[in-house]
Amino acid sequence: MGGGLSRALTFILLSILLLTIGLTVYIAVTPHVGERFTEFYILGPSGKAYGYPTNLTLGQSGLVIIGIVNHEYEDAFYRVVIALDNETIGEIDGIMLKHEDSWVQSYTFTPQRAGERMKLEFLLYRAGLEEPYRTLHLWVTVRPRE
Repeated sequence: MGGGLSRALTFILLSILLLTIGLTVYIAVTPHVGERFTEFYILGPSGKAYGYPTNLTLGQSGLVIIGIVNHEYEDAFYRVVIALDNETIGEIDGIMLKHEDSWVQSYTFTPQRAGERMKLEFLLYRAGLEEPYRTLHLWVTVRPRE
């Protein structure tokens, strides 16, 4: 009777050992998916997070740098719409990024009217979504020419 019990315990221990090894291998080779998100940012003309063109004279252009980084764990198609006080003034379409790819581009805008604290918006859309996926904005004052 001791031999049968010994064989059963040996079988159980070997089964547990094989299961543990199998799970360890599975965990080691399976990619870990973290949080899915997209970085969306704007920088000033010097490539830093300051020095934004927030005070302009009518007819003067402002320059910002727009950046997108895909952390979605899949290919993603993006479109950027630029609006000043809810009026579209520009659009960049056809941006395709693989996971961990980035896209950076300078964007020049020239306001067509003067105004105080006008909202300059950068709206990031992902393919298939009606609403903006991410939004950024600057407050821009445009003074009339003297």
